[in-house]
Amino acid sequence: MFGSIFGKKKTESTVSKSSTVRAPATSPQATIVELNKSVETQEKREKLLEKKMKDCVETARQKKAKGDKTGAVFALKLKKTYEEEVKKIQNVKMTLMTQVINLEGAAQNADTYKALQQGSNTMKQIRTEVGIDKVDDVMDDIKEELVNAQEINTAMAQPVDTLMIDDEDLLAELDGLEGEDFEATMLKPPASAVAPLDLPSAPNASLPPLEQKEEDDLKKLEAELAGM
Repeated sequence: MFGSIFGKKKTESTVSKSSTVRAPATSPQATIVELNKSVETQEKREKLLEKKMKDCVETARQKKAKGDKTGAVFALKLKKTYEEEVKKIQNVKMTLMTQVINLEGAAQNADTYKALQQGSNTMKQIRTEVGIDKVDDVMDDIKEELVNAQEINTAMAQPVDTLMIDDEDLLAELDGLEGEDFEATMLKPPASAVAPLDLPSAPNASLPPLEQKEEDDLKKLEAELAGM
């Protein structure tokens, strides 16, 4: 009695556990492949039934030619049965192809959703890494560096004066020197007239003639040269 009770409970427990077990999920692509295979199988069966329908028509003609009306009618009835089966197959094909189309659309939508979700997560990550506060800090740093660079350029462009004397002081000193020169000129006594220089007059007499001997020597030398 207890064994039957325990056995019954065990059986019920096993059934309840087996009913809660779910089949492993398959990918949309794998399901689409299986549906396409089913469509191909239905098409093969449809072609076979169409061939049998043609055979039934040919059999009915032959039976009628032989005068076997009963056999001819039977062949036509069998043809009608095949026609009904072909209609069922076409309906099944339509259902399978509709599922394929819907699954392809659903798979595309799923891929699109994943892409959108990935893009959204990436945007959130970028926004977290580059927040508005961080951007403001970077822009402030850039502005500060630009100001520092401008100050450095301005400082380097200034002229270098080793004496470090103001130009106004130098101008005042120059005015003082000009005033002293003017006073010295005014206080200097007038100079006396300068006497003209007594220079000797230039000689106008001709140079003394050469001595007679030198003249004779020159003439003799000229005569020798002419005779050569």
